[in-house]
Amino acid sequence: MKKDWGFDARDIDTKVRPQDDFYHYANGGWLAKNPIPPHESRWGSFVMLRYDTEKKLRTLVTKVEKMKKIAVGSPEQFVRDYYRSGLDMQKRNALGMKPLQPWLSRIEKIRDVSSLVTTLAHLEKIGGGGPWGLGVDQDNKDSTRYIVYLHQSGLGLPDRDYYLKDDAESKRVRAAYQMHLEAIFVLTGKTKKEAEKDRETILRIETELAKISMTKEDLRDVDKTYHKMRLPALARLVKNVDWHSYFKIVGAKDVKEVVVMQPVFLKTVSNMLASISIEDWKTYLTWHLVGGSASYLSAKFEKQNFAFYGTVLSGVKVMKPLWRRALSATNGALGEALGKLYVLEYFGPEAKKRIVQVVADLFEAYENRIKNLDWMSAGTKKKAIVKLRQMTRKLGYPDTWKSYKGLIIKPDDYFGNAIRTIELEHKRVMRRLKKPVDRKEWFMSPQTVNAYCSFGLNDVVFPAAILQPPFFSKDADDALNYGGIGAVIGHEITHGFDDQGAKFDGKGNRKTWWTKEDQKRFDAKAKVLVKQFNEYKVAGGLKVNGQLTLGENIADLGGASIAFDAYQLRLAKTGRRDIGGFTPEQRFFLGFGLFERENRRPEAEKSQVLTDPHSPGQFRINGPASNLPEFYEAFNVKKGDKLYRPPASRAKIW
Repeated sequence: MKKDWGFDARDIDTKVRPQDDFYHYANGGWLAKNPIPPHESRWGSFVMLRYDTEKKLRTLVTKVEKMKKIAVGSPEQFVRDYYRSGLDMQKRNALGMKPLQPWLSRIEKIRDVSSLVTTLAHLEKIGGGGPWGLGVDQDNKDSTRYIVYLHQSGLGLPDRDYYLKDDAESKRVRAAYQMHLEAIFVLTGKTKKEAEKDRETILRIETELAKISMTKEDLRDVDKTYHKMRLPALARLVKNVDWHSYFKIVGAKDVKEVVVMQPVFLKTVSNMLASISIEDWKTYLTWHLVGGSASYLSAKFEKQNFAFYGTVLSGVKVMKPLWRRALSATNGALGEALGKLYVLEYFGPEAKKRIVQVVADLFEAYENRIKNLDWMSAGTKKKAIVKLRQMTRKLGYPDTWKSYKGLIIKPDDYFGNAIRTIELEHKRVMRRLKKPVDRKEWFMSPQTVNAYCSFGLNDVVFPAAILQPPFFSKDADDALNYGGIGAVIGHEITHGFDDQGAKFDGKGNRKTWWTKEDQKRFDAKAKVLVKQFNEYKVAGGLKVNGQLTLGENIADLGGASIAFDAYQLRLAKTGRRDIGGFTPEQRFFLGFGLFERENRRPEAEKSQVLTDPHSPGQFRINGPASNLPEFYEAFNVKKGDKLYRPPASRAKIW
């Protein structure tokens, strides 16, 4: 990278015109020089930063391992021993399936629907595995309190469509899944004939569940997934479950009402509990227990799990080395224990100070844009500004760290460590029901390369690990920081105002604060984006789903727009200058182009458009750029250029 402004011009592909394909113009040189490593499904800005963060975490863990005195129950002890247990493949191989025995015995003892439901409740405490799941979160319509949510679950494939559609990709994945099921059952000690029979049982039950599962498009709709019920109503809807007993086992015994996210699903599952034989349910639960635990068992189980979920679904050629798998599991289980160590070592006050300034500029720019919207009424604008001003900004790491009090982590019990951390987290989540809402809570650890917006808390959260190059550097040109992390920050703020976030007010309640006319105009503008993204194609001719990706596409467009305005505010204070032959505005868009730079395997790309609410990278850059008049001006885009869209068909929302 050049020291003068932080961008390496050799990453540009000068054979591509920015007016035709800005994504490949800005990144083509880099894409050609950076093939996907065999152990990855994609390779680009986000993955590389995660890889870099992973190396830092390994350095931390290695340092902890060399410490002579570590107090039992300290973050260092938890991290060291969890990691060691994952690395001890000799012990894991010797144990085989033994760690699962208490749970397998519980499943084996199921005799009727009542004991089946009791077992489902016990399995929920270790991460699920049944046809429905349970969580505790803010009540969408009363953000001051927590409530239990019941939701559909129970599929081994990433989406219902894989079971129900007969296109080439669904058939390919389904055929491979059948072989995977069979292989796992053989590893549990079944004969090939028994494994084939069990495979058919799983497919039959999961296909029935897929038929009644809500579509991924509807799952995004906060109104379609909110049905509050008191316990007697739930008992009438789902007759074959003793809910008092179920809630007592999971740790929510005093529950009076719940939110049923998919009533039709749960009602039908209730009938299935009685209509499907107990033996078949035992087979089903055994599969979900073993399949869900495979990465904590012996090398054979882990390898088979990777063959399907890694290679078939994502196209990854080689499994990650053992240290990376063990570290990833440690990080997933003990996020804030490891995060505490990470922040001390790698996140300094200088970076936080600079990012606070960028965020402040973004909020100022957003408020200005709301005031100047041509489609929103004056009264609604005032309410939008109130919501924006109420939005909390969380940067770097939490003020209060999560407690792991009472947790036991052993250096030779990988599966046990995983179960105990899941059980501890389950208890912590259940305790929410007896407490006021914690508005300071974080749902990502500081070492996570990502960011999010919470509708209920009305906050935007940027963990320390994403506040690094290529998205952000305290030494880089402002253009790159605003085009990179600025667009990410703008993206998350915009989620609070996307097609779902805009349904919540500044206090985090599901409340309509728009006029009907405002809503109509908003919906019309959103349809322009849906239509635009429906036209994009990926590997195998599959099309992007404009409705599924709408929220993310609104956030990408808003993020780029707001970041551009914020950069203009900064330029007014610092002065303009051309660098490396690029104007400030061109440099901004080059920074924005870095945001989704990546090579991706065809399998991963196909899986993404079938399941992920995010569009593939090139469309997350070219899509917004083709809608922004500022981009047209910066790169002199004219009619006839491939990215040119007539003014009437350009999307502009926030």
